[in-house]
Amino acid sequence: MKIIRTKDYDDMSRKAANIISAQVVLKPDCVLGLATGSTPIGLYNRLAECYDNGDLDFSQVTTVNLDEYKGLTREDPQSYYYFMNENLFQKVNINKDRTFLPDGTEPDSEKACRQYNEILASVGQVDIQLLGLGHNGHIGFNEPDSFFKTETHCVTLTEQTIQANRRFFESEEDVPRQAYTMGIKTIMSARRILLVVSGEDKAETVKNAFFGPVTPQVPASVLQLHNDVILVADEAALSKVGELL
Repeated sequence: MKIIRTKDYDDMSRKAANIISAQVVLKPDCVLGLATGSTPIGLYNRLAECYDNGDLDFSQVTTVNLDEYKGLTREDPQSYYYFMNENLFQKVNINKDRTFLPDGTEPDSEKACRQYNEILASVGQVDIQLLGLGHNGHIGFNEPDSFFKTETHCVTLTEQTIQANRRFFESEEDVPRQAYTMGIKTIMSARRILLVVSGEDKAETVKNAFFGPVTPQVPASVLQLHNDVILVADEAALSKVGELL
């Protein structure tokens, strides 16, 4: 694992965006695995700025997202498709027919997961998979468990994740209790993994995930087994592992 220490959130966003930008420039028809949540927003803003400046062309890029809430339509402001459209897709010249997320409107979980697995197989290997890090160590919506789930599956969100996401909804009752998410095997199949982490509140999780044992109780710890992972994190997020670097 390569660790890039950054001064703050803006520096983290800039350096992570540079890594994705280089991928798009070197391979214009690359497959990008994308993530949602508050952490990648600065990175997406940087990519949009690069496009506006004429430095990036997304016209041949394909994207696959990690997850989507079960039960939300694409038009729902809290859906991850809406998030991606607001923060990146509508700001660049990407072909939206080449942007894929699980179908949150499909009530049949087995069918929804099977369909997304078929899409993932059809687009080919992901060149860079972007990840954030949950407070409980989840990546995508792969929550702490007794074993690593492999492919796309329907997950019941933990109370900690529901509480972390309630700030995006009018009330806690509005937060979906289930989501479709890529599995650990799918995430680990990417050629390269780019993990972005910011804030002192993630420092203990960073320590547990990357300097502790590999365990499904801390899903992100499995990234220790991948041969090409870049962790871009600010000083606050790395504050508990300084002596270990």
